[in-house]
Amino acid sequence: MKGIVFTEFLEMVESSFGLEVVDQIIESSQLPSEGIYTSVGTYDFNEMVSLITKLSDTVKINANDLIYTFGLYLFKSLGKAHPEVIESYNSPIGLLYSIEDHIHVHVQKLYPDAELPTFKILEKTDTSISMVYSSSRGLYRLAHGLIEKCFQHFNSNATIKFELLKEDGTEVKFDIIQRNG
Repeated sequence: MKGIVFTEFLEMVESSFGLEVVDQIIESSQLPSEGIYTSVGTYDFNEMVSLITKLSDTVKINANDLIYTFGLYLFKSLGKAHPEVIESYNSPIGLLYSIEDHIHVHVQKLYPDAELPTFKILEKTDTSISMVYSSSRGLYRLAHGLIEKCFQHFNSNATIKFELLKEDGTEVKFDIIQRNG
């Protein structure tokens, strides 16, 4: 997993829960990296699992809810790091429709060894999109947060429903309908 995900996660934890909690989850996780990450480095996904699990135990918030919250946070961070990607779209549906063919292509150029989820578009209209998220990591709640924040970025709202196609969350169908106001 790319280091930018780790650095942004720890920044979110610090801003939400304080530096003491960051130190506590790093120390209690016994990480091979010792919690030292660079944004361009690549780290074992299990380190993220450990950090999320320890954070959940520490702050008494469900891990999936923390992952969703991180998705909300990460959209803004990625937008600041790569504004040219988001600025090339004028609607949230357009951006979501282009994840595979534009956004992930851009990410792969920057981070050739990044393991990205896939998003298969099933159906799209001007105000709705249905797609299947697939990833061996099962971070569909992260995707959910990113999707929701995408709509907020465009000053819009959406009804976002998801259905686990595989119980472990490695394949999830999202049905998204854009709402006015």
